[in-house]
Amino acid sequence: MGREHGVTEAQLRDLAEFETSDAFSEPQKLALRYATAMTATPVEVSVALVEELKKHLTDAQLVELTSAIAWEQYRARFDHALGIEAEGFSEGAFCPLPAAAQSTHAQADVAASSSWSAED
Repeated sequence: MGREHGVTEAQLRDLAEFETSDAFSEPQKLALRYATAMTATPVEVSVALVEELKKHLTDAQLVELTSAIAWEQYRARFDHALGIEAEGFSEGAFCPLPAAAQSTHAQADVAASSSWSAED
């Protein structure tokens, strides 16, 4: 999907190191910093970061960016909580995931207490 909207192979490859990559413009790096701050626990969005973004985005664009980040974070947490995995639609595509401790307790509890399964 990203490639359809102008995301380059270099950007996909360098996403984890976006701060030092030449593949991203300064506004793109700001948006990625914002996404990182929004998805931290707890949320770590500073006034300074928002003010810097406002130099490059209209209010409507900032709202749209914030909404897109929040929606993707919602989907990721929802899927993780219920143990929902990828269906293979992007097989072979870049999908760098951060290393994180895997917790399956909540997933096991949901599976054990319900007749629902990912195969349904």
